[in-house]
Amino acid sequence: MTAADDKKSEELMSLCKRRGFIWPSYELYGGIAGMYDYGPLGFSLRNNIVEVWRDIYKGREGFTEIDTETVNPREVFKASGHLDKFADKITYCTKCGAPFRADHLVKEFYSNPDTMSEKDLDQAFLDHNVVCPDCGGKLGPVEDFNLMFRTNIGPGSSRVGYLRPETAQGIFVNFLNLYRYNREKLPFGVLQTGRGYRNEIAPRQGMIRMREFNMMEVELFVDPEDKTWSRFDEMKDEKLTLLPNTGDETVEMTVGEAVAKHVVANEVLGYFVGTTKQFLVRLGVDPARLRFRQHRKEEMAHYAKDCWDAEALLSYGWTEITGIADRGCWDLTRHSEFSGADLSHFKRFDTPREEEVEKVKPNRKSLGPAFKGQSKAVAAAVEQAKPEDVKDGRLTVTVDGKPVELGSEMFTVIKTKEKVNGERIIPNVIEPSHGLDRIFYTVLEHAYSHDDAKDYTVLHLKPEVAPVKLGVFPLMEKDNLDVLAKQICASVHTARAAAVYDGSGTIGKRYARMDEAGTPWCITVDYDSLSGPQKDTVTIRDRDTAAQKRIAVKDVPQILDDLLTGRRQFTDL
Repeated sequence: MTAADDKKSEELMSLCKRRGFIWPSYELYGGIAGMYDYGPLGFSLRNNIVEVWRDIYKGREGFTEIDTETVNPREVFKASGHLDKFADKITYCTKCGAPFRADHLVKEFYSNPDTMSEKDLDQAFLDHNVVCPDCGGKLGPVEDFNLMFRTNIGPGSSRVGYLRPETAQGIFVNFLNLYRYNREKLPFGVLQTGRGYRNEIAPRQGMIRMREFNMMEVELFVDPEDKTWSRFDEMKDEKLTLLPNTGDETVEMTVGEAVAKHVVANEVLGYFVGTTKQFLVRLGVDPARLRFRQHRKEEMAHYAKDCWDAEALLSYGWTEITGIADRGCWDLTRHSEFSGADLSHFKRFDTPREEEVEKVKPNRKSLGPAFKGQSKAVAAAVEQAKPEDVKDGRLTVTVDGKPVELGSEMFTVIKTKEKVNGERIIPNVIEPSHGLDRIFYTVLEHAYSHDDAKDYTVLHLKPEVAPVKLGVFPLMEKDNLDVLAKQICASVHTARAAAVYDGSGTIGKRYARMDEAGTPWCITVDYDSLSGPQKDTVTIRDRDTAAQKRIAVKDVPQILDDLLTGRRQFTDL
Protein backbone atom coordinates (compact mmCIF):
# COMPACT_ATOMS: atom_id res chain seq x y z
CA MET A 1 0.00 0.00 0.00
CA THR A 2 1.46 3.36 -1.03
CA ALA A 3 1.33 6.45 1.16
CA ALA A 4 -1.43 7.87 -1.06
CA ASP A 5 -3.44 4.63 -0.79
CA ASP A 6 -2.96 4.57 2.97
CA LYS A 7 -4.14 8.20 3.20
CA LYS A 8 -7.21 7.44 1.07
CA SER A 9 -8.13 4.43 3.20
CA GLU A 10 -7.74 6.44 6.42
CA GLU A 11 -9.81 9.33 5.03
CA LEU A 12 -12.58 6.97 3.94
CA MET A 13 -12.69 5.14 7.27
CA SER A 14 -12.80 8.50 9.05
CA LEU A 15 -15.71 9.58 6.84
CA CYS A 16 -17.50 6.28 7.49
CA LYS A 17 -17.24 6.75 11.24
CA ARG A 18 -18.17 10.45 11.17
CA ARG A 19 -21.18 10.04 8.88
CA GLY A 20 -22.53 6.84 10.47
CA PHE A 21 -21.63 4.19 7.89
CA ILE A 22 -19.54 1.92 10.12
CA TRP A 23 -18.16 2.07 13.66
CA PRO A 24 -15.54 -0.13 15.36
CA SER A 25 -17.35 -2.66 17.54
CA TYR A 26 -17.03 -2.34 21.32
CA GLU A 27 -15.04 0.88 20.96
CA LEU A 28 -16.14 1.83 24.46
CA TYR A 29 -14.00 -1.06 25.74
CA GLY A 30 -11.07 -0.56 23.39
CA GLY A 31 -12.52 -2.39 20.39
CA ILE A 32 -11.81 -5.84 18.93
CA ALA A 33 -9.83 -6.26 15.72
CA GLY A 34 -11.85 -7.49 12.76
CA MET A 35 -15.25 -6.46 14.12
CA TYR A 36 -17.42 -3.53 12.98
CA ASP A 37 -20.95 -2.25 13.58
CA TYR A 38 -23.09 -0.72 10.85
CA GLY A 39 -24.41 2.76 11.60
CA PRO A 40 -27.67 4.16 10.19
CA LEU A 41 -26.30 5.08 6.74
CA GLY A 42 -24.20 1.92 6.52
CA PHE A 43 -27.09 -0.33 7.45
CA SER A 44 -29.26 1.24 4.73
CA LEU A 45 -26.49 0.98 2.12
CA ARG A 46 -25.85 -2.65 3.04
CA ASN A 47 -29.55 -3.50 2.80
CA ASN A 48 -29.80 -1.77 -0.58
CA ILE A 49 -26.92 -3.92 -1.86
CA VAL A 50 -28.75 -7.05 -0.68
CA GLU A 51 -31.94 -5.94 -2.44
CA VAL A 52 -30.09 -5.53 -5.75
CA TRP A 53 -28.67 -9.05 -5.25
CA ARG A 54 -32.19 -10.38 -4.58
CA ASP A 55 -33.54 -8.54 -7.60
CA ILE A 56 -31.08 -10.42 -9.81
CA TYR A 57 -31.15 -13.90 -8.27
CA LYS A 58 -34.76 -14.08 -7.03
CA GLY A 59 -36.26 -11.73 -9.61
CA ARG A 60 -34.41 -12.36 -12.84
CA GLU A 61 -33.18 -15.90 -12.22
CA GLY A 62 -36.19 -17.11 -10.22
CA PHE A 63 -34.18 -18.79 -7.44
CA THR A 64 -35.65 -19.45 -4.00
CA GLU A 65 -34.35 -18.06 -0.70
CA ILE A 66 -34.03 -19.72 2.69
CA ASP A 67 -32.56 -18.88 6.09
CA THR A 68 -30.72 -21.47 8.19
CA GLU A 69 -29.07 -21.64 11.61
CA THR A 70 -25.68 -20.09 12.28
CA VAL A 71 -24.71 -22.76 14.85
CA ASN A 72 -24.10 -26.17 13.28
CA PRO A 73 -23.31 -29.51 14.95
CA ARG A 74 -19.81 -30.90 14.56
CA GLU A 75 -20.98 -33.61 12.16
CA VAL A 76 -21.87 -31.05 9.48
CA PHE A 77 -18.34 -29.63 9.32
CA LYS A 78 -16.73 -33.06 9.58
CA ALA A 79 -18.65 -34.04 6.47
CA SER A 80 -17.95 -30.75 4.66
CA GLY A 81 -14.21 -31.00 5.32
CA HIS A 82 -14.01 -27.75 7.30
CA LEU A 83 -13.06 -29.52 10.51
CA ASP A 84 -9.96 -31.02 8.89
CA LYS A 85 -9.02 -28.48 6.22
CA PHE A 86 -10.37 -25.03 7.08
CA ALA A 87 -7.20 -23.57 8.54
CA ASP A 88 -4.52 -20.92 8.11
CA LYS A 89 -0.84 -21.22 9.00
CA ILE A 90 0.06 -19.67 12.36
CA THR A 91 3.31 -18.94 14.14
CA TYR A 92 3.97 -17.50 17.60
CA CYS A 93 6.85 -15.31 18.67
CA THR A 94 9.02 -17.29 21.09
CA LYS A 95 9.87 -14.10 22.98
CA CYS A 96 6.64 -12.07 23.37
CA GLY A 97 4.12 -14.78 22.42
CA ALA A 98 2.34 -12.68 19.75
CA PRO A 99 0.51 -14.74 17.08
CA PHE A 100 0.99 -14.09 13.37
CA ARG A 101 -0.38 -15.51 10.16
CA ALA A 102 2.76 -17.13 8.79
CA ASP A 103 2.19 -16.61 5.06
CA HIS A 104 1.60 -12.88 5.58
CA LEU A 105 5.11 -12.53 7.07
CA VAL A 106 6.77 -13.69 3.82
CA LYS A 107 4.41 -12.22 1.20
CA GLU A 108 7.07 -9.77 -0.03
CA PHE A 109 9.29 -12.69 -1.03
CA TYR A 110 6.77 -15.07 -2.68
CA SER A 111 3.91 -14.61 -5.16
CA ASN A 112 1.57 -17.17 -3.51
CA PRO A 113 2.74 -17.68 0.09
CA ASP A 114 -0.72 -18.96 1.14
CA THR A 115 0.01 -22.18 -0.80
CA MET A 116 3.26 -22.93 1.09
CA SER A 117 3.53 -25.82 3.56
CA GLU A 118 4.51 -25.49 7.21
CA LYS A 119 7.98 -26.78 6.37
CA ASP A 120 8.39 -24.31 3.50
CA LEU A 121 7.33 -21.39 5.71
CA ASP A 122 9.71 -22.43 8.49
CA GLN A 123 12.54 -22.47 5.93
CA ALA A 124 11.44 -19.11 4.49
CA PHE A 125 11.80 -17.51 7.93
CA LEU A 126 15.42 -18.71 8.03
CA ASP A 127 16.23 -17.84 4.40
CA HIS A 128 14.93 -14.27 4.68
CA ASN A 129 15.72 -13.62 8.35
CA VAL A 130 12.05 -13.06 9.21
CA VAL A 131 11.53 -12.24 12.88
CA CYS A 132 8.66 -11.03 15.08
CA PRO A 133 7.40 -7.67 13.71
CA ASP A 134 6.58 -6.54 17.27
CA CYS A 135 9.70 -7.31 19.27
CA GLY A 136 12.23 -8.82 16.85
CA GLY A 137 12.14 -12.19 18.59
CA LYS A 138 12.56 -15.57 16.92
CA LEU A 139 9.44 -17.10 15.38
CA GLY A 140 8.26 -20.53 16.50
CA PRO A 141 7.28 -23.48 14.29
CA VAL A 142 4.44 -22.98 11.82
CA GLU A 143 1.27 -25.02 12.41
CA ASP A 144 -2.36 -25.18 11.27
CA PHE A 145 -4.93 -23.02 13.05
CA ASN A 146 -8.57 -23.95 12.43
CA LEU A 147 -10.57 -20.79 11.82
CA MET A 148 -13.95 -21.97 13.14
CA PHE A 149 -15.38 -20.73 16.45
CA ARG A 150 -16.21 -23.75 18.63
CA THR A 151 -19.13 -23.84 21.06
CA ASN A 152 -21.37 -26.32 22.88
CA ILE A 153 -24.98 -26.96 21.97
CA GLY A 154 -26.88 -27.34 25.24
CA PRO A 155 -25.52 -27.21 28.78
CA GLY A 156 -22.10 -28.62 29.51
CA SER A 157 -20.45 -30.33 26.59
CA SER A 158 -23.39 -32.51 25.56
CA ARG A 159 -22.87 -31.75 21.85
CA VAL A 160 -20.06 -29.87 20.14
CA GLY A 161 -21.04 -27.20 17.64
CA TYR A 162 -19.38 -24.53 15.51
CA LEU A 163 -20.38 -21.12 14.25
CA ARG A 164 -20.67 -21.47 10.50
CA PRO A 165 -17.77 -20.13 8.39
CA GLU A 166 -20.10 -20.00 5.36
CA THR A 167 -23.87 -20.12 4.83
CA ALA A 168 -23.62 -22.83 2.16
CA GLN A 169 -23.83 -25.89 4.44
CA GLY A 170 -27.31 -24.89 5.62
CA ILE A 171 -28.44 -25.18 2.00
CA PHE A 172 -26.71 -28.51 1.39
CA VAL A 173 -28.15 -30.23 4.48
CA ASN A 174 -31.61 -29.06 3.34
CA PHE A 175 -31.14 -30.51 -0.14
CA LEU A 176 -33.92 -33.09 0.17
CA ASN A 177 -36.44 -30.46 1.32
CA LEU A 178 -35.38 -28.10 -1.46
CA TYR A 179 -35.38 -30.89 -4.04
CA ARG A 180 -38.98 -31.79 -3.20
CA TYR A 181 -39.98 -28.10 -3.12
CA ASN A 182 -38.62 -27.73 -6.66
CA ARG A 183 -40.61 -30.80 -7.81
CA GLU A 184 -37.51 -32.98 -8.08
CA LYS A 185 -36.27 -31.19 -11.20
CA LEU A 186 -32.85 -29.80 -12.13
CA PRO A 187 -31.51 -27.17 -12.35
CA PHE A 188 -32.67 -25.13 -9.37
CA GLY A 189 -31.01 -22.35 -7.42
CA VAL A 190 -31.14 -21.43 -3.74
CA LEU A 191 -29.85 -18.28 -2.10
CA GLN A 192 -29.15 -17.29 1.46
CA THR A 193 -27.77 -14.22 3.17
CA GLY A 194 -26.56 -14.09 6.74
CA ARG A 195 -23.65 -14.01 9.15
CA GLY A 196 -20.52 -16.11 8.91
CA TYR A 197 -17.72 -16.40 11.49
CA ARG A 198 -14.00 -16.98 11.06
CA ASN A 199 -11.56 -16.69 13.94
CA GLU A 200 -8.96 -14.82 11.90
CA ILE A 201 -5.43 -14.94 13.28
CA ALA A 202 -4.55 -11.29 12.72
CA PRO A 203 -7.37 -9.38 10.98
CA ARG A 204 -6.19 -6.18 9.33
CA GLN A 205 -7.23 -4.03 6.36
CA GLY A 206 -10.42 -2.76 7.94
CA MET A 207 -13.52 -4.47 6.56
CA ILE A 208 -11.57 -6.66 4.15
CA ARG A 209 -10.83 -9.29 6.80
CA MET A 210 -13.39 -9.63 9.58
CA ARG A 211 -14.11 -12.20 12.25
CA GLU A 212 -17.88 -11.78 11.99
CA PHE A 213 -19.09 -10.94 8.52
CA ASN A 214 -22.04 -10.98 6.14
CA MET A 215 -22.38 -13.24 3.12
CA MET A 216 -24.72 -13.54 0.14
CA GLU A 217 -24.41 -17.05 -1.27
CA VAL A 218 -26.10 -18.81 -4.16
CA GLU A 219 -26.06 -22.58 -4.63
CA LEU A 220 -27.14 -23.74 -8.09
CA PHE A 221 -27.80 -27.49 -8.40
CA VAL A 222 -27.21 -28.73 -11.95
CA ASP A 223 -26.98 -31.93 -13.97
CA PRO A 224 -23.22 -32.71 -14.14
CA GLU A 225 -23.56 -33.84 -17.77
CA ASP A 226 -25.38 -30.70 -18.93
CA LYS A 227 -22.83 -27.93 -19.45
CA THR A 228 -25.29 -25.57 -21.20
CA TRP A 229 -27.43 -22.79 -19.75
CA SER A 230 -30.81 -21.80 -21.17
CA ARG A 231 -30.16 -18.05 -20.97
CA PHE A 232 -26.54 -18.13 -22.06
CA ASP A 233 -27.25 -16.17 -25.27
CA GLU A 234 -28.35 -13.21 -23.13
CA MET A 235 -24.93 -13.17 -21.43
CA LYS A 236 -22.50 -14.17 -24.18
CA ASP A 237 -21.67 -10.59 -25.23
CA GLU A 238 -20.84 -9.37 -21.70
CA LYS A 239 -17.20 -8.23 -21.70
CA LEU A 240 -14.84 -9.53 -19.02
CA THR A 241 -11.31 -8.85 -17.82
CA LEU A 242 -9.89 -12.28 -17.00
CA LEU A 243 -6.68 -13.46 -15.34
CA PRO A 244 -6.52 -17.23 -16.10
CA ASN A 245 -4.30 -19.50 -14.02
CA THR A 246 -2.21 -20.25 -17.12
CA GLY A 247 -0.34 -16.93 -16.96
CA ASP A 248 0.20 -13.61 -15.25
CA GLU A 249 -1.43 -11.32 -17.84
CA THR A 250 -5.08 -10.31 -18.02
CA VAL A 251 -7.06 -10.89 -21.20
CA GLU A 252 -10.15 -9.09 -22.47
CA MET A 253 -12.90 -11.21 -23.97
CA THR A 254 -16.64 -11.74 -23.89
CA VAL A 255 -18.30 -14.48 -21.88
CA GLY A 256 -19.06 -16.29 -25.14
CA GLU A 257 -15.43 -16.15 -26.26
CA ALA A 258 -14.19 -17.30 -22.84
CA VAL A 259 -16.40 -20.40 -22.96
CA ALA A 260 -15.68 -21.13 -26.65
CA LYS A 261 -11.91 -20.96 -25.99
CA HIS A 262 -12.25 -23.09 -22.81
CA VAL A 263 -10.82 -20.29 -20.65
CA VAL A 264 -13.99 -20.67 -18.59
CA ALA A 265 -15.02 -24.32 -18.33
CA ASN A 266 -18.66 -24.21 -19.43
CA GLU A 267 -21.73 -22.07 -20.10
CA VAL A 268 -23.08 -22.34 -16.56
CA LEU A 269 -19.90 -21.07 -14.92
CA GLY A 270 -19.49 -18.42 -17.64
CA TYR A 271 -23.05 -17.19 -17.24
CA PHE A 272 -22.61 -16.57 -13.52
CA VAL A 273 -19.21 -14.94 -13.92
CA GLY A 274 -20.99 -12.53 -16.30
CA THR A 275 -23.89 -12.15 -13.87
CA THR A 276 -21.44 -11.29 -11.09
CA LYS A 277 -19.91 -8.54 -13.21
CA GLN A 278 -23.37 -7.10 -13.99
CA PHE A 279 -24.28 -7.18 -10.30
CA LEU A 280 -21.10 -5.46 -9.10
CA VAL A 281 -21.14 -2.77 -11.80
CA ARG A 282 -24.81 -2.09 -11.05
CA LEU A 283 -23.81 -1.43 -7.43
CA GLY A 284 -21.17 1.08 -8.47
CA VAL A 285 -17.99 -0.99 -8.67
CA ASP A 286 -15.77 0.60 -11.31
CA PRO A 287 -15.47 -1.84 -14.27
CA ALA A 288 -12.00 -0.47 -14.99
CA ARG A 289 -10.95 -1.65 -11.50
CA LEU A 290 -12.62 -5.06 -11.69
CA ARG A 291 -11.17 -8.35 -12.93
CA PHE A 292 -11.84 -12.08 -12.58
CA ARG A 293 -8.87 -14.18 -11.44
CA GLN A 294 -8.88 -17.95 -11.74
CA HIS A 295 -7.53 -19.87 -8.76
CA ARG A 296 -4.31 -21.74 -9.31
CA LYS A 297 -4.53 -25.48 -8.72
CA GLU A 298 -2.49 -25.31 -5.50
CA GLU A 299 -4.73 -22.64 -3.92
CA MET A 300 -8.08 -24.21 -4.82
CA ALA A 301 -10.38 -24.85 -1.85
CA HIS A 302 -10.77 -28.49 -0.84
CA TYR A 303 -14.30 -28.59 -2.27
CA ALA A 304 -13.69 -26.76 -5.56
CA LYS A 305 -13.11 -28.12 -9.08
CA ASP A 306 -12.66 -24.60 -10.43
CA CYS A 307 -13.04 -21.09 -9.03
CA TRP A 308 -12.93 -17.52 -10.34
CA ASP A 309 -12.60 -14.59 -7.94
CA ALA A 310 -14.07 -11.20 -8.73
CA GLU A 311 -11.27 -8.89 -7.59
CA ALA A 312 -11.57 -5.13 -7.14
CA LEU A 313 -8.60 -2.78 -7.14
CA LEU A 314 -8.66 -1.00 -3.78
CA SER A 315 -6.19 0.98 -1.72
CA TYR A 316 -5.17 -2.44 -0.34
CA GLY A 317 -4.40 -3.76 -3.85
CA TRP A 318 -6.39 -6.33 -5.84
CA THR A 319 -8.90 -7.78 -3.37
CA GLU A 320 -11.32 -10.70 -3.69
CA ILE A 321 -14.93 -9.63 -3.14
CA THR A 322 -16.82 -12.53 -4.77
CA GLY A 323 -15.96 -16.12 -5.66
CA ILE A 324 -17.71 -18.12 -8.38
CA ALA A 325 -16.87 -21.78 -7.67
CA ASP A 326 -17.64 -25.08 -9.34
CA ARG A 327 -17.99 -27.24 -6.22
CA GLY A 328 -18.71 -30.38 -8.25
CA CYS A 329 -20.54 -33.06 -6.27
CA TRP A 330 -18.29 -32.72 -3.20
CA ASP A 331 -20.87 -31.42 -0.74
CA LEU A 332 -23.82 -33.68 -1.52
CA THR A 333 -21.56 -36.75 -1.81
CA ARG A 334 -19.96 -36.07 1.56
CA HIS A 335 -23.23 -35.33 3.37
CA SER A 336 -24.76 -38.45 1.82
CA GLU A 337 -21.80 -40.51 3.00
CA PHE A 338 -21.77 -39.14 6.55
CA SER A 339 -25.55 -39.01 7.11
CA GLY A 340 -26.59 -42.13 5.20
CA ALA A 341 -29.27 -40.15 3.30
CA ASP A 342 -29.76 -40.47 -0.44
CA LEU A 343 -29.00 -37.00 -1.84
CA SER A 344 -29.22 -37.97 -5.49
CA HIS A 345 -31.47 -36.86 -8.35
CA PHE A 346 -33.43 -39.30 -10.53
CA LYS A 347 -32.63 -38.37 -14.12
CA ARG A 348 -35.38 -39.74 -16.33
CA PHE A 349 -34.45 -40.92 -19.84
CA ASP A 350 -36.40 -39.65 -22.87
CA THR A 351 -37.13 -43.27 -23.77
CA PRO A 352 -36.60 -46.36 -21.56
CA ARG A 353 -33.36 -48.28 -22.13
CA GLU A 354 -32.74 -51.99 -21.86
CA GLU A 355 -29.65 -52.47 -19.72
CA GLU A 356 -27.85 -55.33 -18.09
CA VAL A 357 -27.89 -54.78 -14.36
CA GLU A 358 -26.49 -56.64 -11.37
CA LYS A 359 -28.75 -57.50 -8.48
CA VAL A 360 -28.44 -59.23 -5.15
CA LYS A 361 -30.91 -62.14 -4.93
CA PRO A 362 -31.71 -63.83 -1.59
CA ASN A 363 -31.37 -67.62 -1.30
CA ARG A 364 -34.62 -68.25 0.54
CA LYS A 365 -33.94 -71.97 1.06
CA SER A 366 -30.91 -71.07 3.15
CA LEU A 367 -32.47 -68.06 4.88
CA GLY A 368 -35.55 -69.95 6.13
CA PRO A 369 -33.83 -72.46 8.42
CA ALA A 370 -31.27 -69.88 9.56
CA PHE A 371 -33.63 -67.04 10.47
CA LYS A 372 -37.06 -68.71 10.75
CA GLY A 373 -39.63 -65.96 11.53
CA GLN A 374 -37.20 -63.22 10.48
CA SER A 375 -36.41 -64.78 7.12
CA LYS A 376 -38.89 -62.61 5.15
CA ALA A 377 -37.45 -59.42 6.63
CA VAL A 378 -33.88 -60.57 5.93
CA ALA A 379 -34.79 -61.51 2.35
CA ALA A 380 -36.36 -58.07 1.80
CA ALA A 381 -33.20 -56.41 3.12
CA VAL A 382 -31.04 -58.50 0.76
CA GLU A 383 -33.18 -57.41 -2.21
CA GLN A 384 -32.50 -53.78 -1.30
CA ALA A 385 -28.75 -54.31 -1.14
CA LYS A 386 -26.37 -53.30 -3.95
CA PRO A 387 -23.71 -55.56 -5.47
CA GLU A 388 -20.97 -53.20 -4.21
CA ASP A 389 -22.21 -53.90 -0.65
CA VAL A 390 -20.79 -57.43 -0.93
CA LYS A 391 -17.33 -57.50 0.67
CA ASP A 392 -15.10 -60.60 0.54
CA GLY A 393 -18.06 -62.81 -0.26
CA ARG A 394 -20.11 -61.60 2.69
CA LEU A 395 -23.02 -59.17 2.95
CA THR A 396 -24.19 -57.15 5.95
CA VAL A 397 -27.80 -55.93 5.99
CA THR A 398 -29.85 -54.10 8.62
CA VAL A 399 -32.98 -55.77 10.01
CA ASP A 400 -35.04 -54.13 12.76
CA GLY A 401 -32.20 -51.65 13.32
CA LYS A 402 -29.59 -54.37 13.88
CA PRO A 403 -26.79 -55.51 11.51
CA VAL A 404 -27.09 -59.06 10.16
CA GLU A 405 -24.07 -60.65 8.46
CA LEU A 406 -24.73 -63.21 5.73
CA GLY A 407 -22.44 -65.78 4.13
CA SER A 408 -22.25 -66.33 0.37
CA GLU A 409 -24.62 -69.35 0.61
CA MET A 410 -27.50 -67.04 1.58
CA PHE A 411 -27.45 -64.75 -1.48
CA THR A 412 -26.41 -64.61 -5.11
CA VAL A 413 -25.28 -61.71 -7.31
CA ILE A 414 -26.98 -62.15 -10.67
CA LYS A 415 -27.01 -60.29 -13.98
CA THR A 416 -30.31 -59.58 -15.65
CA LYS A 417 -31.69 -57.36 -18.40
CA GLU A 418 -34.23 -54.73 -17.44
CA LYS A 419 -35.96 -51.76 -18.97
CA VAL A 420 -34.55 -48.71 -17.17
CA ASN A 421 -36.45 -45.41 -17.09
CA GLY A 422 -33.60 -43.35 -15.70
CA GLU A 423 -30.57 -43.20 -13.46
CA ARG A 424 -29.65 -41.62 -10.17
CA ILE A 425 -26.98 -38.92 -10.28
CA ILE A 426 -25.43 -36.59 -7.71
CA PRO A 427 -26.11 -32.98 -8.74
CA ASN A 428 -23.14 -30.66 -9.15
CA VAL A 429 -23.08 -27.21 -7.57
CA ILE A 430 -22.14 -23.82 -9.03
CA GLU A 431 -21.69 -21.26 -6.26
CA PRO A 432 -21.48 -17.47 -6.63
CA SER A 433 -20.48 -16.47 -3.09
CA HIS A 434 -20.50 -12.73 -2.37
CA GLY A 435 -18.67 -11.12 0.55
CA LEU A 436 -21.21 -8.46 1.50
CA ASP A 437 -18.91 -6.42 3.75
CA ARG A 438 -16.12 -6.39 1.16
CA ILE A 439 -18.56 -5.36 -1.55
CA PHE A 440 -19.91 -2.67 0.78
CA TYR A 441 -16.40 -1.28 1.32
CA THR A 442 -15.56 -1.52 -2.40
CA VAL A 443 -18.67 0.43 -3.35
CA LEU A 444 -17.69 3.15 -0.86
CA GLU A 445 -14.05 3.35 -1.97
CA HIS A 446 -14.91 3.39 -5.67
CA ALA A 447 -17.48 6.12 -4.99
CA TYR A 448 -15.15 8.21 -2.83
CA SER A 449 -13.81 11.47 -4.23
CA HIS A 450 -11.93 14.21 -2.36
CA ASP A 451 -10.87 17.56 -3.79
CA ASP A 452 -7.75 18.50 -1.83
CA ALA A 453 -7.78 22.09 -3.09
CA LYS A 454 -11.33 22.69 -1.89
CA ASP A 455 -11.15 20.12 0.94
CA TYR A 456 -14.49 18.79 -0.33
CA THR A 457 -15.66 15.17 -0.30
CA VAL A 458 -18.31 13.50 -2.45
CA LEU A 459 -19.53 9.91 -2.41
CA HIS A 460 -20.71 9.21 -5.95
CA LEU A 461 -22.99 6.34 -4.91
CA LYS A 462 -25.39 4.88 -7.44
CA PRO A 463 -28.89 6.18 -6.60
CA GLU A 464 -30.18 2.60 -6.34
CA VAL A 465 -27.91 1.85 -3.37
CA ALA A 466 -27.51 5.32 -1.82
CA PRO A 467 -28.86 5.21 1.76
CA VAL A 468 -30.58 8.60 1.40
CA LYS A 469 -32.15 9.43 -1.96
CA LEU A 470 -33.18 13.02 -1.36
CA GLY A 471 -32.22 15.88 0.95
CA VAL A 472 -34.90 18.56 1.46
CA PHE A 473 -33.92 22.02 2.74
CA PRO A 474 -35.68 25.28 3.50
CA LEU A 475 -33.57 28.28 2.53
CA MET A 476 -34.21 29.41 6.11
CA GLU A 477 -36.23 27.84 8.90
CA LYS A 478 -38.84 30.60 8.99
CA ASP A 479 -41.61 32.29 6.98
CA ASN A 480 -43.24 28.88 6.27
CA LEU A 481 -40.27 27.77 4.14
CA ASP A 482 -39.66 25.02 6.70
CA VAL A 483 -43.33 24.02 6.66
CA LEU A 484 -43.34 23.44 2.89
CA ALA A 485 -39.96 21.68 3.02
CA LYS A 486 -41.23 19.25 5.67
CA GLN A 487 -44.40 18.61 3.62
CA ILE A 488 -42.31 17.78 0.55
CA CYS A 489 -40.02 15.51 2.57
CA ALA A 490 -42.99 13.63 4.02
CA SER A 491 -44.59 13.25 0.59
CA VAL A 492 -41.61 11.34 -0.87
CA HIS A 493 -40.09 9.56 2.13
CA THR A 494 -40.62 5.78 2.02
CA ALA A 495 -38.64 2.72 3.05
CA ARG A 496 -37.46 2.43 -0.58
CA ALA A 497 -36.73 6.12 -1.11
CA ALA A 498 -35.50 7.67 2.13
CA ALA A 499 -35.65 11.48 2.29
CA VAL A 500 -34.02 13.67 4.95
CA TYR A 501 -35.04 17.15 6.10
CA ASP A 502 -32.16 19.45 7.08
CA GLY A 503 -32.57 23.07 8.14
CA SER A 504 -29.31 23.58 10.04
CA GLY A 505 -26.45 25.76 8.80
CA THR A 506 -25.87 27.37 5.42
CA ILE A 507 -27.14 25.79 2.22
CA GLY A 508 -23.53 25.13 1.21
CA LYS A 509 -22.86 23.17 4.41
CA ARG A 510 -26.07 21.21 3.95
CA TYR A 511 -25.10 20.30 0.39
CA ALA A 512 -21.69 19.23 1.70
CA ARG A 513 -23.26 16.95 4.34
CA MET A 514 -25.50 15.32 1.73
CA ASP A 515 -22.60 14.93 -0.74
CA GLU A 516 -20.54 13.18 1.94
CA ALA A 517 -23.46 10.84 2.60
CA GLY A 518 -23.78 10.04 -1.12
CA THR A 519 -27.27 11.57 -1.48
CA PRO A 520 -27.86 11.93 -5.25
CA TRP A 521 -30.30 14.89 -5.18
CA CYS A 522 -31.28 17.78 -2.94
CA ILE A 523 -34.31 20.05 -3.04
CA THR A 524 -34.31 23.62 -1.70
CA VAL A 525 -37.44 25.57 -0.84
CA ASP A 526 -36.86 29.32 -1.24
CA TYR A 527 -39.03 32.44 -1.20
CA ASP A 528 -39.85 32.04 -4.92
CA SER A 529 -41.50 28.74 -3.94
CA LEU A 530 -44.11 30.68 -1.93
CA SER A 531 -44.91 33.64 -4.22
CA GLY A 532 -44.17 35.27 -7.54
CA PRO A 533 -43.86 33.76 -11.04
CA GLN A 534 -42.14 30.64 -9.73
CA LYS A 535 -44.65 29.96 -6.96
CA ASP A 536 -45.11 26.27 -6.14
CA THR A 537 -41.73 25.35 -7.60
CA VAL A 538 -38.48 24.32 -5.92
CA THR A 539 -34.83 23.92 -6.89
CA ILE A 540 -33.45 20.40 -7.37
CA ARG A 541 -29.67 19.89 -7.35
CA ASP A 542 -27.70 17.00 -8.83
CA ARG A 543 -24.88 15.72 -6.63
CA ASP A 544 -22.43 14.67 -9.36
CA THR A 545 -22.64 17.80 -11.51
CA ALA A 546 -23.87 20.37 -8.94
CA ALA A 547 -26.33 21.46 -11.68
CA GLN A 548 -29.67 22.90 -10.51
CA LYS A 549 -33.12 22.96 -12.11
CA ARG A 550 -36.53 24.29 -11.20
CA ILE A 551 -39.40 21.79 -10.87
CA ALA A 552 -43.02 21.95 -9.68
CA VAL A 553 -43.72 20.93 -6.09
CA LYS A 554 -46.55 18.65 -7.21
CA ASP A 555 -44.15 16.78 -9.54
CA VAL A 556 -41.49 16.04 -6.92
CA PRO A 557 -42.69 12.47 -6.01
CA GLN A 558 -43.00 11.42 -9.66
CA ILE A 559 -39.70 13.00 -10.68
CA LEU A 560 -37.85 11.29 -7.82
CA ASP A 561 -39.38 7.95 -8.78
CA ASP A 562 -38.43 8.49 -12.45
CA LEU A 563 -34.85 9.37 -11.51
CA LEU A 564 -34.52 6.32 -9.25
CA THR A 565 -35.90 3.91 -11.84
CA GLY A 566 -33.92 5.44 -14.71
CA ARG A 567 -36.98 6.45 -16.70
CA ARG A 568 -35.55 9.97 -16.71
CA GLN A 569 -32.09 11.47 -16.27
CA PHE A 570 -31.39 14.73 -14.48
CA THR A 571 -30.58 16.35 -17.83
CA ASP A 572 -34.12 15.47 -19.01
CA LEU A 573 -35.78 17.67 -16.37
